[in-house]
Amino acid sequence: MSSRPDRTMAPPGLASSRTLNVPIVLAAIAAVLCLGVAAIHLIDQGGVPGSKDPGDIGIGYYLLEISAVIVAVLLLAPRTRNSVMVWAVAFLAGLVPIVGYCLSRGPGLPDYADDRGNWTEPLGLISLVVEAVLMVVSLVGVTRAKAVVADSAV
Repeated sequence: MSSRPDRTMAPPGLASSRTLNVPIVLAAIAAVLCLGVAAIHLIDQGGVPGSKDPGDIGIGYYLLEISAVIVAVLLLAPRTRNSVMVWAVAFLAGLVPIVGYCLSRGPGLPDYADDRGNWTEPLGLISLVVEAVLMVVSLVGVTRAKAVVADSAV
């Protein structure tokens, strides 16, 4: 038996003063945003299998879409919802496409000039909003997950 008190359940009749889980609502919001990132990029590439030339850009789209869906599933799974790593990857699912957006519209990417200077494309702007909100929600998730880890170490 552990000498550490079990904080997952409050004594009968008393409300718990601290929850040890990242709230499912926060995880669900982040999961929906991850799926939104995947859907936006799927639409932008023209569906499945899609065509985004050059090939390395298309591969980047596929990697982003697949990883965003996997992260969405991991965020909803009780065993991984409290993982700082999962929340950090969710943050990256928002950050990486924003960097790609800025590079593709600004200086351009090798062999890819389709979007250069196209800062006001409606789907691109929607994507930026979804990705930025995902980053903010993910930062909250990382903070909550760190608190879970710190509390469980007590």
